[in-house]
Amino acid sequence: MAYLLNVIYLAAIVLALPWLLYQRIRHGKYREGWDAKFWGRLPKRSGNKPCIWLHAVSVGEVNLLEPLLKRWERLHPDWDVVISTTTQTGYHLARKKYGPRTVVYCPLDFTWAVRRAMRRLSPTLLVLAELELWPNLVSAARQYGVKVAVVNGRLGEKSFRGYRWIAWLVRRVLRQIDLIAAQNDTYGERFLALGARPMSIHTTGSIKFDGARTDRNAPETQRLARLAGISPEDTVFLAGSTQDPEESLGLSTFERLSTEFPRLKLLLVPRHPERFDEVAALLDRRGISWQRRSHLTPDSCPLTPAPRVLLVDVVGELGHWWGTAKIAFVGGSLTNRGGQNMIEPAGYGAAVSFGPNTWNFRDVVTLLLDGQAAAVVRDQSELDGFVRRCLTDATFADDLGGRAQELVLQQQGAADRTIELLERLILNEFIESRLDQPHKQQIEQKETKITKKNSRPFVSLRFLRFLLFKSLVRCG
Repeated sequence: MAYLLNVIYLAAIVLALPWLLYQRIRHGKYREGWDAKFWGRLPKRSGNKPCIWLHAVSVGEVNLLEPLLKRWERLHPDWDVVISTTTQTGYHLARKKYGPRTVVYCPLDFTWAVRRAMRRLSPTLLVLAELELWPNLVSAARQYGVKVAVVNGRLGEKSFRGYRWIAWLVRRVLRQIDLIAAQNDTYGERFLALGARPMSIHTTGSIKFDGARTDRNAPETQRLARLAGISPEDTVFLAGSTQDPEESLGLSTFERLSTEFPRLKLLLVPRHPERFDEVAALLDRRGISWQRRSHLTPDSCPLTPAPRVLLVDVVGELGHWWGTAKIAFVGGSLTNRGGQNMIEPAGYGAAVSFGPNTWNFRDVVTLLLDGQAAAVVRDQSELDGFVRRCLTDATFADDLGGRAQELVLQQQGAADRTIELLERLILNEFIESRLDQPHKQQIEQKETKITKKNSRPFVSLRFLRFLLFKSLVRCG
């Protein structure tokens, strides 16, 4: 099966080659990391320290790792940390956020690449963020005795339907995963339906709540506000993680209201860096005064008067820019993207809005809407109306933002629950490494009986393993 997958992957690359070349030439993508991606030539780790390998696909998952990493290193300062990403933007953000830790491109799912990567990194624990079910990578980890965990596990309805077409393959992958820390019970049930072992599935909540910033007076947010000439008297309307045509909609709302509300400012933050120039051309065509974030430096001469529209064309700053916003629109929600992370502006207490297409964040959206902590805008007219109401009714905007921030604070704790599960996982590995084969078989038989008897058996299993651990410690 592994070699059949190699053939399929190679065929897919050949078919996609014209598109890859176009993206490389037109947008500068796919130019880096091919030695690591195709051949698995990652930096060779030296020494005998235990190692945790954290894999995050792109920018969102890279940011997600922050609360986990802080807690892990506080508990395990002696462990080496390796962080891998798939995309170029994710790689550069990870190097910026997490250096001097080792940051690499994750190898593609070819047998020769993932096996070489395992030999060179020699990890103790492989942690996959959200949903990264690569058969050869997971199999290589198991082959080299590496524990595998999925954290902040998310399995949307669309992905679930797609995976059911290849359920025979997905089941083989899921059965090799030691821990699946799902965001909610619905996701957990979907993992179970696809063949994951019941013992491996736990519900932790979303780590994205733990990573949410809530302090508008944080140094980095204040620095950016000063850099952009944003004063406390200004009202910032920020349209973030946007896709075409959401920038145009946000800009039209600003143009309609800017004369009536002279302290209104607009910040546009496109989701993809390759669209920065496209949005800049849009701003030029509209004939308004604007500036690029990349041109703002402490030594740059401010424009007079300061433009009221800012294009944030820098990756990795959106989480801080949300702290300047009093009114927020979260993009990817008026297109077929399925939404973007609305927890960040909610954490700052902004008046949050988004479109109706938010299936990738359905659970978060449900929480916000049930708590009257966000608004859905379906078109240009509704976006205009929402921003206008926030500008004319301060109580409405403050209450909406206050409820959103309170909800975020109430939902925090998933990172701690996830770390506890990872701790148990490495404890279990230690126990198993000290047992002979007959003892292992006895445990497996007991686990099977518990699984059949109880759909949430971890308390009983935990007690069993605790007794085993204590006996092993006493025996030396």
